[in-house]
Amino acid sequence: MSNTDLIIEERSRDIGDFLVGRLIPFRKKRMVGPFIFIDHMGPSTIGPGHYLDIGQHPHIGLSTLTYLLEGEVEHRDTLGTKQLVKPGSVGWMTAGKGIVHTERTPQALRDGSSFTMHGYQIWVALPKDKELIEPQFSYTEAGELPSWQEGELDFKLVAGKGFGYESPVPVFSDLFMVDIRARGKSPIKISGQLKGEIGICIVEGYIEACSERIEQGNMLVSKEEDICSITLGENSHVLLFGGSPFPEERHIFWNFVASDKELIETAKANWQEKKFQMLEDDASYIPLP
Repeated sequence: MSNTDLIIEERSRDIGDFLVGRLIPFRKKRMVGPFIFIDHMGPSTIGPGHYLDIGQHPHIGLSTLTYLLEGEVEHRDTLGTKQLVKPGSVGWMTAGKGIVHTERTPQALRDGSSFTMHGYQIWVALPKDKELIEPQFSYTEAGELPSWQEGELDFKLVAGKGFGYESPVPVFSDLFMVDIRARGKSPIKISGQLKGEIGICIVEGYIEACSERIEQGNMLVSKEEDICSITLGENSHVLLFGGSPFPEERHIFWNFVASDKELIETAKANWQEKKFQMLEDDASYIPLP
């Protein structure tokens, strides 16, 4: 399989006040390494009457990775976490056996002005032996992430290992997510730098790969042993992500991910019967679809 055998076009969908582009899961490619879900949020203008207000909802069997390019989100969860997620930083919530959280525009930004919201909401499936661990949350500031330059390319390792660096984000499997921006048109040599399956999400601009030009809003999926070199266009921006795939299939329903369908059925029943721990001072509840 060459890079261009699987080019996934972003599929836009409206979730109320926000336009979200779904990249994976895709019918021909359910996962890339342990990455099972990627939503592209925005760019959207946030302001009076159009704030982000995602009420209480549950997760099991995964870690969520919130990575913003613009704007801010207040994350709250049933561990007692209250964290303002800012651009370039990483909010990493591991659901394990179960957690409930909310994502909202911070109160300080509800001042009548408007701002741009742009980023990615990513789900990483947990290894089978970690699916039922205790939930946890970590926040890594942008300045704590490994950053380096090569020629006209600016690199930042968001999570995992790659290019000889390791991110401090506490991941549970062999994976990587790398943010790369090109000031000028530049080739990237990926072969040997990353382990496992590789996804290339074109945030802005374009790339040239295997004699083809692919524009922003698309994602390429390949495997390390097949990948050809890619060239970023001037002022282009990409995210590389992926890692070693799991030996077992993963099932996904709504916000639940598991290797065993019974775990998902139990979670569905527990949410409907309101058996999950909830935030004490938040009356919101997103019902099971």
